[in-house]
Amino acid sequence: MTRIDDTFARLKSEGRKAFVAYVMAGDPDFETSKEIVRGLPGAGVDIIELGLPFTDPMADGATIQLAGQRALAQGMTLDRTLEIAAHLRETDTTTPIVLMGYYNPIHSRGVPTFLEQARKAGIDGLIVVDLPPEEDAELCLPAQAAGLNFIRLATPTTDDARLPRVLQNTSGFVYYVSITGITGAAEAQADAVAPEVARIKSKTDLPIIVGFGVRTPETAKSIAGIADGTVVGSVIVSQIAEGKPVPEILAFVKTLADGAHSA
Repeated sequence: MTRIDDTFARLKSEGRKAFVAYVMAGDPDFETSKEIVRGLPGAGVDIIELGLPFTDPMADGATIQLAGQRALAQGMTLDRTLEIAAHLRETDTTTPIVLMGYYNPIHSRGVPTFLEQARKAGIDGLIVVDLPPEEDAELCLPAQAAGLNFIRLATPTTDDARLPRVLQNTSGFVYYVSITGITGAAEAQADAVAPEVARIKSKTDLPIIVGFGVRTPETAKSIAGIADGTVVGSVIVSQIAEGKPVPEILAFVKTLADGAHSA
């Protein structure tokens, strides 16, 4: 059992849905990023997705791309990203942290070294968007052997022929991408997402978390209502980009968390 498994078991026993928040490590700067991440659990975040800055984020929209550029300009690296996770672990040993990004920085570090460092920093799971199931031997299987969940994305184009392959080695939860395209591109619609969530649920016992296009407490509630929880990223990153004070950012996050938890 990982922290992710424990979190979903607890939420299920409480009759609550999960609220997952994404932030880019090092945005707008290292110290502020540490402060934001450390404040997320208190704002109602059940699972933290910590973005690993990368120079070619092909799955991300402009908001996340710019956040990555700001972080890289501030000198963010893989080591400093793991340091942010370790900083949270000084005061919080229960909130799961999922590292989300691309394979190149991990490959450059070397998979065994990376996995050892990630576990030591308190990372619980990985979402690596450019590693398809056909490449599971690269990172997915070693990660799970090391005790980390490997979370896979399913999309509106993941048909019944493809879905079993996507689910085969997935653990922790399934991240369903509610819209076709990049992050922040459109608003999620619960009535359109519900049949897809039901289809995936018929094939797996894993929790289904829906992300992309969730920007308001109302949408967070509606999406969480038809899934096991929801992910919010771009709209939180936009608040950071606007230079709002950390307490104001966390207060905004809490409105989203409250929406998801009210489902």
